[in-house]
Amino acid sequence: MAKLVYDKEGRLLFTKEMAAEYTVLVPQMLPIHFEFITKALSLGGLNVEVLNTTHRGIIDAGLKHVHNDICFPALLVIGQMIDALKSGKYDVHKVALMITQTGGGCRASNYIHLLRKGLIKAGYDFVPVISLNLSGLESNPGFHMSLPMISRLICGVVYGDALMWLSNHSRAYELNVGETDALVKKWTTKISDEMKHTRLPNRKKVRENLLGIAKDFGNIKMGGEPKPRVGVVGEIYVKFAPLGNNNLERFLRSEGAEVVVPGLMDFLIFKVDNRVEDSIIYGGKAAKKAVAKILRDYIIGYQNLLRECLSAADGYPVPARYGDIKEMVRGFLGYGNKMGEGWLLTAEMLELIHSGVNNIVCTQPFGCLPNHIVGKGMMRPVREANPTANIVAIDYDPGTTSVNQENRLKLMLANARKALERQQAGEHPSTERQYEQAEQTERETVAR
Repeated sequence: MAKLVYDKEGRLLFTKEMAAEYTVLVPQMLPIHFEFITKALSLGGLNVEVLNTTHRGIIDAGLKHVHNDICFPALLVIGQMIDALKSGKYDVHKVALMITQTGGGCRASNYIHLLRKGLIKAGYDFVPVISLNLSGLESNPGFHMSLPMISRLICGVVYGDALMWLSNHSRAYELNVGETDALVKKWTTKISDEMKHTRLPNRKKVRENLLGIAKDFGNIKMGGEPKPRVGVVGEIYVKFAPLGNNNLERFLRSEGAEVVVPGLMDFLIFKVDNRVEDSIIYGGKAAKKAVAKILRDYIIGYQNLLRECLSAADGYPVPARYGDIKEMVRGFLGYGNKMGEGWLLTAEMLELIHSGVNNIVCTQPFGCLPNHIVGKGMMRPVREANPTANIVAIDYDPGTTSVNQENRLKLMLANARKALERQQAGEHPSTERQYEQAEQTERETVAR
């Protein structure tokens, strides 16, 4: 068993010896993306396993080991990790946990400290916790973010966004059910195998793979009547994680909707771009601003490549550029509004509406005040500027039942279907009538 080593502040370190012997558990957030992200981490010398558990015991574990006024994503992530340690599946003396830290004002940067307190309370103080961050918040002898790893992680996000974006559209219209899932599996396996033999991602190879993905999805036979398109925005964890949103995407598809989820690339660029905006608003070191610009432009370059290749898939929409999304939110929120998802959440609602997706689910976790401000708090200004918008905010917390959430979603979908029928019939209601309908929908929803 590896020797336990602590730093000067008493923090248990993840050592090189542990890296060779331990299994590192990672909470699930994006099922497709995390295939590539965990592969990138594994190539850095870690034995990584993603936790895909979704049972009620996770919430109970979170409530027991984290105080009950913490935000819902923290409760779920910490609960999932402690539940895994208690499951008997792992040798708890050869397990480490990994969690992200953004370094911003969001409480997510402090999840790691809550997790350590929870581990002590549960009797697992000997389990090391690894911080995955680009801000220099914590370091460990057995893990560091090398340039090849960062490059692989970025490419993993590119591939994940491509497959998520294309599969969400094709899954709604595929004539041969299961063809989409088979393609996702084919390409995740192929790319994961390629990553093992490449130290630094090759842009030419990434382009080749993306074009191959676009061609394959373009060949899927699709048909059927048009379906209402429903966008999903919100706090990043409950927006993406099936555990966090009660399998929201699956429910929307079961109700006959096409799901549209803005990708992770925009959030990644947003977090780096914030460093540039900080220097503009508050000042700071020129070198720091220059490094942030280089990294931002590097990621934007890959986003442009992604958009170029997705346009090769016949019949599929293409996501907007980050710069265009940033311009859309001008006049709604300032660029200094960056806590949590900041102005990006509002911008994603506007992006969806501008691309013809008027029906939007805004996922709101308990305890995330910034998200409520830029999400639920901005719904009225967004509607005033876009009267046809059909937006519903869905709350997620330990005590909310799925029945309550689904009833509110069904009301939004009923309005979405009516709007689609009017559109197909060639009707064009006045913008005033549309806005009144949206307001009435929200009042009815709250009353329920």
